[in-house]
Amino acid sequence: MSTATSGTEEMAVRDVINQALGEEMERDERVYIQGIDVNGRGGTSNILKGLDERFGDERVRNTPISEVSIVGSALGAAATGMRPVVEIMYCGFLGVAGDQLLNQVAKMRYMFGGKLDLPLTIRTKNVMGANAAAQHSQALHHWLAAIPGLKVVCTSTPADTKGLLKAAVRSNDPVMVFEHGGVYNRKGEVPTEDYVYEIGEAAVERPGEDVTVVATQNQLWNAFEAADRVDDVSVEVVSPRTISPLDTETIAESARKTGRCVVVDDTPLSYGTQSQFATTIYENAFFDLDFPVQRIGVNDVPTPFSPSLEDEVIPDTDDIADAIRKLA
Repeated sequence: MSTATSGTEEMAVRDVINQALGEEMERDERVYIQGIDVNGRGGTSNILKGLDERFGDERVRNTPISEVSIVGSALGAAATGMRPVVEIMYCGFLGVAGDQLLNQVAKMRYMFGGKLDLPLTIRTKNVMGANAAAQHSQALHHWLAAIPGLKVVCTSTPADTKGLLKAAVRSNDPVMVFEHGGVYNRKGEVPTEDYVYEIGEAAVERPGEDVTVVATQNQLWNAFEAADRVDDVSVEVVSPRTISPLDTETIAESARKTGRCVVVDDTPLSYGTQSQFATTIYENAFFDLDFPVQRIGVNDVPTPFSPSLEDEVIPDTDDIADAIRKLA
């Protein structure tokens, strides 16, 4: 982390996003925002409210309801010297821009031999547990992380939200920033001075000795709560922060220390991100493990609208606590 802080302030994740983008727009006039209803309404969750008044219509731009044009036009702007920040309302809508993401955004720098900077930030949000039904209740960071050429970060806490978002805006590579609707109102301490977290660097959010829990986004907060519930077990909680590139060494080092690991993520158990976490641990810390890695994820079904059925599909604090007790 690059930082020179003199203090902290308590902020909610939603306010951190607004603050970080405002600071980056003040720092660099090439930074602008575009997306559906970002001007006036402040975007899908009103997070960008007020930035249009500060920076004007040219730098906070409403677009047609067309994700392919939102991403495609921003790609062209990035390739010609601007630093666009795109908002895609829900991660499920990334599929509409699939060709731009898969064949253009992810590959253009490579096809120009690395000589073309492509400073494009694409913000979207995972939503799980909000009773928003199947099309609006998904976590798709594992899908984008499987495309070479894209950097993929998952924000979880107020502090890492600001540090990672600023790093994305300043990067000369295309970066996917996955936020989570379930953590927008979570609060925490944020450095008051300018700082940037390195993309590709995980963090040990809570040191421990007995069991490692690797968790992302809303599941990270569930992991904190689970660690408090489990008596006489010292739980180390690791936040990957970046899904691609993944900080394999920090995760493996924790696994080697505790010898017992739980990995949890809001993606499906089949082909989900937690499988990559588990593979990383097996490849780098196999002989230090006392038990097989425990994977926790979403059931392999579309997310139900019914609250009671949704609760059955999505992991929660109890699931993590049970997995910890199983290993302890």
